[in-house]
Amino acid sequence: MWSERNTHTMVVEKLQSGGKSKREGWQTELPRFGLGRGVIEMLENEKTKDAAWQGRCSGTVYIGGGQSEGHFSLTNEAYSMFSHTNPLHLDVFQSVARFEGEVVAMTAALLGSKEKSSGGQICGNMTSGGTESILLAMKSSRDYMKMKKGITKPEMIIPESAHSAYDKAAQYFNIRLWRVPVNKEFQADVKAMRRFINRNTILIVGSAPGFPHGIVDPIEELGELASRSGICFHVDLCLGGFVLPFARKLGYPIPPFDFSVEGVTSISVDVHKYGLGPKGTSTVLYRNHEIRKHQFVAVTEWSGGLYVSPTIAGSRPGGLIAGAWAAMMSLGHEGYLENTREIMEVSKRIQKGIKEIPELFIIGRPDMTIVAFGSNGIDIFEVNDLMSSRGWHLNALQRPNSIHICVTLQHVPVVEDFLRDLRESVETVKQNPGPISGGLAPIYGAAGKMTHRGMVRDLLVDYMDGTC
Repeated sequence: MWSERNTHTMVVEKLQSGGKSKREGWQTELPRFGLGRGVIEMLENEKTKDAAWQGRCSGTVYIGGGQSEGHFSLTNEAYSMFSHTNPLHLDVFQSVARFEGEVVAMTAALLGSKEKSSGGQICGNMTSGGTESILLAMKSSRDYMKMKKGITKPEMIIPESAHSAYDKAAQYFNIRLWRVPVNKEFQADVKAMRRFINRNTILIVGSAPGFPHGIVDPIEELGELASRSGICFHVDLCLGGFVLPFARKLGYPIPPFDFSVEGVTSISVDVHKYGLGPKGTSTVLYRNHEIRKHQFVAVTEWSGGLYVSPTIAGSRPGGLIAGAWAAMMSLGHEGYLENTREIMEVSKRIQKGIKEIPELFIIGRPDMTIVAFGSNGIDIFEVNDLMSSRGWHLNALQRPNSIHICVTLQHVPVVEDFLRDLRESVETVKQNPGPISGGLAPIYGAAGKMTHRGMVRDLLVDYMDGTC
């Protein structure tokens, strides 16, 4: 335990070392006299200090091209037109209320709402992102199952590949969380999840695809399990919602994943990812209004009057809703189809390129645009450090140790650059193993070997407390 505490201290100090110096010189109080338009120049100056993200980041920026052109320009203009609006004031900003309703309806139509098996009552709301969509679905499912079955000690069951937002929901809403190991294909293990179901179970979760490895869980089997057990079933389509429907049309073998599957009661879909909407736009969808009503908060005894709110936030930025609507309407079905064609082809090219590097292997069989890879012969985190030194921003994963790239339109013109840098980084680590100066490989390695996982949690909390 003593050595682990020392490791904890070392890791925190290493992670926080860069952040402390960056905070020096930060503004800590209002200037005595306002700076007027001078703030624009200051913003432009600060922006130059950001990392070069064009084509270099896993996920992060999903729109192709530069910020001052094309689709970027369109969504920015749409946002600015409605930046003053707030859908909380429905009587004033009826335009934004319509945009939200249409974004929800168009998204639902991609995910089976027009099919008879959906029940014809699909409904939902826009949120600030995938995490809020998931939080709302968990809260609604909890309260729905309390009303339906009288469950007062709720539990939910998720595969270990499911997003960390479910852990956040469990903490926020006092739901006991069972995280179940995936199977050998890195999919949700339906049989293993079945063993955790009991009289307090309110919900199970599947992803299409999962964030770590880009693999679609067996949604049909999970739906059958939920139906037989009389519980809710949430499908996380935050990444796949604007890709899988079009990939299927392009002929890719995409398994069932939406409201056409019996048992699915809610879905989360991000518009700000492959929907190419502005950051801060997502949707949460429900099979019927009976479930969604448990999402709302209605207050009758406030001296400020009668109050009802659909989402976690009261006031919401109407500009983002308008930007999401503009993104979807400007692209249309054919626009999304062509985008999907491009990113799926890049994903396949990356998979082929990785398979040609003997030291690497791909995790599972990716269904979409996320490609995760590891190594049995070299330290994959050292490879990641070298890629970082070349300007790439990839995601480090665990269980197993690996890294992934989430392909976006930004990668279409640079895919060969990525593969070249990856080959050269692997060769460098192979010839000269060991951490590079300033790299994080030792940190990931140390954290991964800490047996006291509560200490790892404390490590993360201490890091966050020192950076925000």
